[in-house]
Amino acid sequence: MNSSPSASSTLSSKDSSKGSKASRDLFDQSALSDLAQRLVEAAKRAGADAADAVAVRGVSQGVEVRDGRVEESERSEGDDVGLRVLVGQRQAVVSTNDVSGDAVTKLAERAVAMARVAPDDKYVGLADPSLLARDFPDLDLLDPDVPATSELERRALEAEAAALAVKGVTKSGGASASAGMGGMVLVTSTGFHGSYLRSSQGISATAISGEGTGMERDYDFTSAPHGADLLSPDIVGRSAGERTVARSNPRKVETCKVPVVFDPRVAGSLVGHVVGAINGASIARKTSFLKDKLGQQLFAKNIRIIDDPLRKRGLRSQTFDAEGVAVKKIALIDEGVLTTWLLDCATARELGLTTTGHAHRGVSSSPSPGPYNLHLEPGTPTPAELIADIKQGFYVTDLIGSGVNGVTGDYSRGASGFWIENGEITYPVSEVTIAGHLFEIFKSMQPANNLEFRYGINAPTVRIEGLTLGGR
Repeated sequence: MNSSPSASSTLSSKDSSKGSKASRDLFDQSALSDLAQRLVEAAKRAGADAADAVAVRGVSQGVEVRDGRVEESERSEGDDVGLRVLVGQRQAVVSTNDVSGDAVTKLAERAVAMARVAPDDKYVGLADPSLLARDFPDLDLLDPDVPATSELERRALEAEAAALAVKGVTKSGGASASAGMGGMVLVTSTGFHGSYLRSSQGISATAISGEGTGMERDYDFTSAPHGADLLSPDIVGRSAGERTVARSNPRKVETCKVPVVFDPRVAGSLVGHVVGAINGASIARKTSFLKDKLGQQLFAKNIRIIDDPLRKRGLRSQTFDAEGVAVKKIALIDEGVLTTWLLDCATARELGLTTTGHAHRGVSSSPSPGPYNLHLEPGTPTPAELIADIKQGFYVTDLIGSGVNGVTGDYSRGASGFWIENGEITYPVSEVTIAGHLFEIFKSMQPANNLEFRYGINAPTVRIEGLTLGGR
């Protein structure tokens, strides 16, 4: 049996004195682990050839403020379980949040009955035991200091006050602070037993400038598993206000073809398009424009895109995937070359490959591939050097809509930002579209040196050549 350390033991080692009994109970997943084990055993008794059970815990609290007053304060808490059973090459998934009485036995019997009438699928099945995780490094994902509601109120009010203090901000768009915890227990009939918990905390603020039809709005936020890693409320609020004021009195521009520079806040979307196109499910369905590009040079040789599930305190870190498979840091793009697809066990079997440990899953769904902590490695030029030779161009700070076709690679999105003239960022621009093709975008991508790890997908400032800017 492969077993990960329990979250409760992690908590007690870090916080034996400060954690209240209520907090320790919240972090203790032993009851969930026992429940998942009983579900798997019940499924086997009911006639399943194989089974796995997922138990998911979610706890969250949040406060929203506006104009110096609390508008909303809420807390939610719940545990859900899901059971996947296999009878031959047939599969069924059921879920519930009610496991009182003989509910475990009934749930297992219902799942097996559903599987027996399901269509055959030659690709379903549990992970090969040789691929299961055996090492569970401590990724420091759980903050034992759970902020009280009064602390969340303080953070939100401070962020809003900082935004309103920026000259040119006319009103608040609201501010919020949140804290939560989520985790999973996975038990399989092949003997795997793993669990993890991660905490999350966040602060956000929105500011408004101008009046009537001339109003502009922008925001900023910070999020991290540990409260100590958050930006201060003052920094978040001030940034939201400064971003908003900078957008005041935007101009229109003529349609043209120019270099486009993506601010780090939106540059990660380009990485997201790469990863969406190499998802094994899309490759198996042949619905990706990259379906024939494995092993080919798509970017310049200095481009590397990394997926790192083992990053300490990462927003999406974990030590095993939703099928119990060991995860590892991997370069999806290495020296500009596409090295792999993102695969779970089923898509890997369909493609004649081995899973890459990228299975994700909810309690009511079967596993499907997805990424962890993604980032585009930085280049050498500073952001200023990246735009220094641009006579006319566009600096994007916000993207609107989802006009990206993953089948063809066509790219078209609404955008706002700033005009670049003679190597300098000048006046704000709004109501434009940027369009091109992802192949050309990938080929011309130039990253700056200012990578920071703030989001689930991180990228430095990025320059793309020759996109069409649709204006007047």
